[in-house]
Amino acid sequence: MAGNFSKSETDDYSLTRVPREKRSQMWKILLIRIGSLTCISQLMLGAALGFGLSFWKAFWATIIGSVILQFVSFGLGVAGEKEGLSTSVLSRWTGFGRYGSAIVGGAFAISLTGWFGIQNSIFAQGIIAILGKNLSFPLIACITGVAVTLIVLFGFRMMSWTANIAVPGFLILIAWATYSMLKSHSFIHLVTMNAPGALTMSAAITMVTGGFIVGCIITPDITRFAKSTKDVFWITVIGTLLGELGIGLLGVLMAHAIGSSSIMAIVYQLTGVLGVLLVIFSTLKLNDINLYSSSLGIANFIEVVFHVDVSRGLITIILGALGTILSMIGVINQFTSFLSLLGVVFPPIAGIMFIDYFVLRRYRNELDESRKHAALPARMENFHPVTVIAWAAGVLSGYFITFGIPSITSILISIIVYYAGMKIYAAVKVHNDVEQIHE
Repeated sequence: MAGNFSKSETDDYSLTRVPREKRSQMWKILLIRIGSLTCISQLMLGAALGFGLSFWKAFWATIIGSVILQFVSFGLGVAGEKEGLSTSVLSRWTGFGRYGSAIVGGAFAISLTGWFGIQNSIFAQGIIAILGKNLSFPLIACITGVAVTLIVLFGFRMMSWTANIAVPGFLILIAWATYSMLKSHSFIHLVTMNAPGALTMSAAITMVTGGFIVGCIITPDITRFAKSTKDVFWITVIGTLLGELGIGLLGVLMAHAIGSSSIMAIVYQLTGVLGVLLVIFSTLKLNDINLYSSSLGIANFIEVVFHVDVSRGLITIILGALGTILSMIGVINQFTSFLSLLGVVFPPIAGIMFIDYFVLRRYRNELDESRKHAALPARMENFHPVTVIAWAAGVLSGYFITFGIPSITSILISIIVYYAGMKIYAAVKVHNDVEQIHE
């Protein structure tokens, strides 16, 4: 059996460009994107907003946050489609260099493997709720973790097949929950009623942007399979409309209807066993994306640091086992505070990559030329000092500046520092080169 899992079948172009002839139809990628947004975490976010804000305040907080997320997703998604490269590999030529890209890939893997463990725990709890509470949680968590790992082992095609089933199923269940809610509650009342709790607009926008910022940055991981910029546009826009606005605002209404911010209490009260199925569908299709992008990040990290080209399939098995074990022993439940910190660490990555690729265009000639031969650029810096300064400035500003929106503050500061720093660095380098010539 092991001999059937060849590197060509499971590697999924983790360290190379996706050839144009291997690109996928837009709707297949769109389903994967929708699957990462139409999930229980979006309902949880909507419920938290709805518990603390009126419907219209929650609506505008979601709109503002969604515009920010759309900007990041589309920009990096276009770069991924044009180059056919994952985020961690693309970052080598968009500000981070060889060793910086390894750090980026490693950070993604840590974050997403953590989310894999958290979601796998929810998956297992849903199975136990359906089959019986006497079942062993560690055993069920082991089974569900292995199942998702096998799905991801076969790469993009298997994920697309899973999304074909999971996404429609989730949307059907959402429709049933909405029907149950509106059957016993007036829509006008839900929209106009006061919020049960209290939440500031700044905090709400931070929650919206922080909730999917990692997903935005890893957009190239799936858009590298897209055929055109137009496809990327529709993939990101439709995904945002259905996920952030559609599912999120339904969560707001459900929180108003039930008077609780606990999404589990809400879905069980509205749908019963169907709510459990909703959770299972949600975590299944979200967790395959978590593990898939984790494997891409680690593949890049190992290749850069150790100069070894390890199969993505083998990495997937190791990461899946790690996430599964963590969920089984319960340690992963303490990981959420660290993931919250990553919400400030990740936005500067998007700012630096965006400015380098679209504005400074430092490696665009090499990327354009190598693309003609379906290869990677031969020239690559190791790690630029300006990147370190800009990344640190963005993280620290997002963490310590108390006014505004932390994730947006970190992006803007990193962009300003990186752009100005690169201009100053280039000017100083030219000046030093001229002095050396005169000497």
